[in-house]
Amino acid sequence: MRKSIFILTIIFAIFFSCAKRGTITGGPKDTIAPVIVKSNPKNYETNFTGKTIKIDFSEYIKVKDINKQLIISPPMEKSPTVIPQGSASKLISITLNEDLKPNTTYSFNFGQSITDYNEGIPYSQFKYIFSTGAYVDSLTVSGNIKDAYENKTEEFVTVMLYDAATYNDSLVYKNKPVYITNTLEKNTAFKVENIKEGEYYLVALKDKNNNYNYQSKSEKIAFKKEKIKIPSDSVYTLNLFAEKSEIKTYTPTLESNNKLFLGYEGDAKNVKIFTKKNNIETPLRFTKSPDKKSDTLQVFIPNDAKDSLSVLVKSGDYSKEYNVKLKKLKEADSLKVSLFKNKKFSFNEKLTLQSSTPIRKINAEKILIHKKDSTSVAFTSEINDFEQLILFDFKQEENEKYTIELLPGAIEDEYNTKTDSLKFEYSKGSISDYGNLKLRIKNAKKFPFVLQIVNSAGEIVGEKICTKETEVYFETIQPSTYQVRLFYDDNKNQIWDTGNFKNKLQPEEMIYFPALIDVRANWDVDQELELD
Repeated sequence: MRKSIFILTIIFAIFFSCAKRGTITGGPKDTIAPVIVKSNPKNYETNFTGKTIKIDFSEYIKVKDINKQLIISPPMEKSPTVIPQGSASKLISITLNEDLKPNTTYSFNFGQSITDYNEGIPYSQFKYIFSTGAYVDSLTVSGNIKDAYENKTEEFVTVMLYDAATYNDSLVYKNKPVYITNTLEKNTAFKVENIKEGEYYLVALKDKNNNYNYQSKSEKIAFKKEKIKIPSDSVYTLNLFAEKSEIKTYTPTLESNNKLFLGYEGDAKNVKIFTKKNNIETPLRFTKSPDKKSDTLQVFIPNDAKDSLSVLVKSGDYSKEYNVKLKKLKEADSLKVSLFKNKKFSFNEKLTLQSSTPIRKINAEKILIHKKDSTSVAFTSEINDFEQLILFDFKQEENEKYTIELLPGAIEDEYNTKTDSLKFEYSKGSISDYGNLKLRIKNAKKFPFVLQIVNSAGEIVGEKICTKETEVYFETIQPSTYQVRLFYDDNKNQIWDTGNFKNKLQPEEMIYFPALIDVRANWDVDQELELD
């Protein structure tokens, strides 16, 4: 009996040991993309006359993001119906919902939308092509998209060709092109394929609503001014830019008893605001609103305004007049002056005060700046009216503590209100806490150019305008890693200017140097930068 039990124990041990070793794993992971078995009509079919296309795959697939990924060239007015979407199938069915153009090659680029069902492995850039004529067009146009201002170019940029024989600028705003492609994800290169021989205009859009029409207020555009001839071996670079919106203002709103908020679009740099009384225009004081995320100006109401205020906005050819009814609201803004917190990009940044109301006058004889040992410091001052800032320039010493005293009446605002006695303390650290950067520019093709250093947050830390200089110094700047960029200031206005499609104006050329520059505390960095 004991012998039988022993034998049974051995058998059970062997059985369970074998069972453990034989655990089912499901087999190797699928790493192969789906394969097309057949299509009806076949790919590259000529003399196509049908309405339905069926494509069979070797395994179950799913179609995702078809509205974003599928690029049809030339574009169709009515999108075809593609099934299935999201569910598993070995078949894709495409139903065309409009009549096709005669003697035209059509291309369906599915991008990354077709994947195997289980592992999500894409059948990348699958194209289905057919022609309604006797042959398939095979010419191409290729190139790259580059953002005109930013160092990084956006994905999914639409590239379009318009027939030169029928082209005019208005087509970009309301008509679809004859050929189209897309840079797709993580890519700046483009290739328009299956094109007829001929002459075309080349345009690119960051097409946010996927309608192939340009919305200048919200979308970026790139274009080649001259028409291109196909076939060609040329590779084109298109600079994508956002146009500067034309100035537009909105009905002012009463914010307090002495202030209006005026919303606007575009560039407020050249805006002038008046009040009209007895047909006489009197300037109104206005500043940028520091508390508003949107583009807003704060317009200050004169003391003699009663029941209503005429507000006239002018900028170039733009003119708009509003009549604002006045009423008692919360208490009017009073004059308050505070120490403005600089971002300390440089040791030499100016001491800055900020005012709550527009500043009319600075009485410098009532302002004292002295060191911690009470030694007086000579200074000059200036008003940044738009930002409501007062900037003091003086020789600043390291490891020094400064006191700025405002005696009664030192600052006077728009409403003849004067400051009482105020005192602020301002400290400087050590110069050794900062670094110095010398840049030597090689092969600049023209002057003037503007050289900028930019921090990781995209803020301009330093800027130099070069009219003939090729060596530039940025002294006592905050230790950090910087991107260096340069733009050619073609109109000599010292700012980067974007392009304009209607006027056929390209943006000013912006160049980013690829290598980041590491500036460390108490270091002198000398860097040569070569332009192509």
